[in-house]
Amino acid sequence: MQKVLGYKTYLRRFAKYKIRNLHRDKKEGDFFTFMSVIKQEGIVLDVGANIGIMTYHLSKNFPDRSILAIEPLSSNFDTLREIKNEFGLDNVTLIRVAVGDKESEIEMVLPQEGNVKMQGLAHVVHDSIDEWNEGEIFKVKCTTLDSIVDGQVVAGIKMDIENFEYFALLGAKELLKKWKPVVYLELWENENREKCFDLLRKLGYGIYVNADGTLCEFNPRKHHKQNFICY
Repeated sequence: MQKVLGYKTYLRRFAKYKIRNLHRDKKEGDFFTFMSVIKQEGIVLDVGANIGIMTYHLSKNFPDRSILAIEPLSSNFDTLREIKNEFGLDNVTLIRVAVGDKESEIEMVLPQEGNVKMQGLAHVVHDSIDEWNEGEIFKVKCTTLDSIVDGQVVAGIKMDIENFEYFALLGAKELLKKWKPVVYLELWENENREKCFDLLRKLGYGIYVNADGTLCEFNPRKHHKQNFICY
């Protein structure tokens, strides 16, 4: 499909298809549960906004809040901007940057499988990440979430940045301690996940999963999940 349509057209059409059908995707029920848990006032962060699918739903679900959509990869960001403009997401501010635990310039990789670009798996090049490392390399600016929000009240954070979440959370420690936003994380079962959980628990968070429509405390012996709601 990428070859037939061209990569940019493919991204735009795929984004709009997923936006229309996200409610029907059972795997995304966790995301809608996360939005329902956000009660306090404040901005909402979409960290790893990708091509704007979750950004759209955050914007429509919280029309009176500011949504910060953070995405470093140029091709994704261009699609994200088109989605914002086409759907009139006036409460969304786009920020083209990666997030981590310090200010720096870093490399990201857009993995490829054959001739297919795996845009959903683009990630920071880092020693701790040993999967999906073959592909196109980009240099991007990296900053911290604490710097981005600059003291604003944060009510919720959706974060999906392919195994770099721990470093992003380190760079958000001040806002996490001050505002205790609800945090939604997509995490693989690996060391990054355990580090994220350890950091959040030290900051007073509980780790929960959506089990058949009910939020319950995460039990690794019972729950085989990748999506976690932390508050």
